[in-house]
Amino acid sequence: MNVALVLLTTALVLVIAVLAAAGAGKLARLDGATYPTALTRAATAFATVLTLATAAAGTLAAFLT
Repeated sequence: MNVALVLLTTALVLVIAVLAAAGAGKLARLDGATYPTALTRAATAFATVLTLATAAAGTLAAFLT
């Protein structure tokens, strides 16, 4: 597989994860959560997006090989 494609896909997943985390943190603050709670929710959203991307990549890899 092309190294540039892997790097581009990794960067895209990281950008999406950061955007999801920022959105979750902002929504938590708008809901009245404290800063530590909002940061925890943002970190959870970030980890969840990365976990889902890893699971999807693993599933697709099984079909592509």
